[in-house]
Amino acid sequence: MKVSVQAVAVWGKIAPSHSITAIMITDDQQTVVTGSQEGQICLWDLSSELKISSKEILFGHTASVTCLAKARE
Repeated sequence: MKVSVQAVAVWGKIAPSHSITAIMITDDQQTVVTGSQEGQICLWDLSSELKISSKEILFGHTASVTCLAKARE
């Protein structure tokens, strides 16, 4: 049985380049989530002044992320 673990990486003030193919905003409107052609998912903080700052990147997909969905409680 092959087990794979997806990694999480956090970067500094500047996020790596990211070809966006999907985008979603959370219900609280404080986080933007983007999927990329490179198979990455990025989380971005959104301030009340609508300023976006990079938060973290999730990687491990082997294909483009073409859609994003959120789970319900």
